Amino acid sequence: MVKEGTYHARIRRHERLRKDLAGTAERPRLAVFRSLSHIYAQIIDDNRGVTLAAASTVEPSLKGDMDDKKKTTQAESVGKAISARAKEAGISQVVFDRGGYRYHGRVKALAEAARAGGLKF
Repeated sequence: MVKEGTYHARIRRHERLRKDLAGTAERPRLAVFRSLSHIYAQIIDDNRGVTLAAASTVEPSLKGDMDDKKKTTQAESVGKAISARAKEAGISQVVFDRGGYRYHGRVKALAEAARAGGLKF
């Protein structure tokens, strides 16, 4: 059993989501992790257990952009980057895994930017 608390409640929600959510080769999973200061996105094929594309605010290529931007704007940049990298890998459709977070704020900004970049959820 998972202990109670904010972190543990998110883990419980994520486990509940993941019970019915899996990425395949045709439709990999777009997983989002949000820390206090950064946001990370990965496109994962769960059948093979392989990360096909990834983007985050800690990457040197994106980090230079991020100075004095709001966190939601940073999340939009990560969403655009992950959609561009998905296109390079030949991925057009994904299953969205919000990681137990609410679909608003940074998570929503990342998802909408990825959709605008051409990914279909």
